[in-house]
Amino acid sequence: MKTLFKTALLSAAAISVSATLAFAADFPDRPIGVAVSYGAGGATDFQARIVTMVAGNEDILGQPIYILNKPGAGGRKGWNWFATEAEADGYTMSAYNIPHFIAQSIKGGVKYSAASFEPVANWGADPAVVVVGKDSKFNTMQDLIDYAKANPGKTTTSGAGLFVGHHIAALQIEKACACKLAYIPTKGGGAAAMKAVIAGEVLAGVNNLSDAFRAREAGNVKILGVADLERNEFMKDVPTLKEAGLDVDNSSVNFRGLMVKKGTPQAVIDKLAAQVPLMFAHARVAKRMKAGGSPMKIMSRDEVKAMWAAREATLKDLLAGL
Repeated sequence: MKTLFKTALLSAAAISVSATLAFAADFPDRPIGVAVSYGAGGATDFQARIVTMVAGNEDILGQPIYILNKPGAGGRKGWNWFATEAEADGYTMSAYNIPHFIAQSIKGGVKYSAASFEPVANWGADPAVVVVGKDSKFNTMQDLIDYAKANPGKTTTSGAGLFVGHHIAALQIEKACACKLAYIPTKGGGAAAMKAVIAGEVLAGVNNLSDAFRAREAGNVKILGVADLERNEFMKDVPTLKEAGLDVDNSSVNFRGLMVKKGTPQAVIDKLAAQVPLMFAHARVAKRMKAGGSPMKIMSRDEVKAMWAAREATLKDLLAGL
């Protein structure tokens, strides 16, 4: 009896493995959705549409990718949905933003953590920058800091949400200058935060370099500093915050890529991990990203796993002290 039972279990397991392998061999046989936890027009949405534009090529995935915008609460709404409602089959991926979703999970009140997801590949690294309107009286970071020190809590500063890269950069600036900013998380992500600066609704903003690049090209903003360890190739005239005398590192740099839900068949993850970096590296993608002032940093699945772990360790220390 035991032998028959064991044989039945082995047969069931073999059937399950065969079904999974067959599924993976045919994957994908229909379009794939990518959930973006921010609104249309912001940097993550803008870049996600570019980096997936060649997905349908036969030498990439052979199926198109479409975007599902699920904005709200600085990304929480979209990632909560992905962690709790999306299917773990590879046909729905999500764009990730680091440090955003890891910082949010550390602070609590969400239904996800790094353990909820499996990274596929990284496409970019977008530093935070400090921006002001084109007619602002602030021309340097020192001008802004002097005002903030003289007017505690009155330096209204927009950002894409709480415990996203923008907010982390703002918290680091406050700590470094021993001053108080009035950080205002806007609904609608980076696009809405930038609009608040351009419209004069706030005195300053912390935003993505890529959003700021396009806004400056349009003549709408001035960029006072970049929260990174070195100047960026897209705006070599803009000093780092360290050059401006502030002890702010690159902890707020926004890494972007694609991930799937935990529980997705390993064979599907492996196929995506092999093909998605090829999609990111395509010449048409690189050209469009460069034209949009969007810094690229292509990383493999293993490199992303290591980056997630390192950022989580850094953020636990950083957020404990802010």
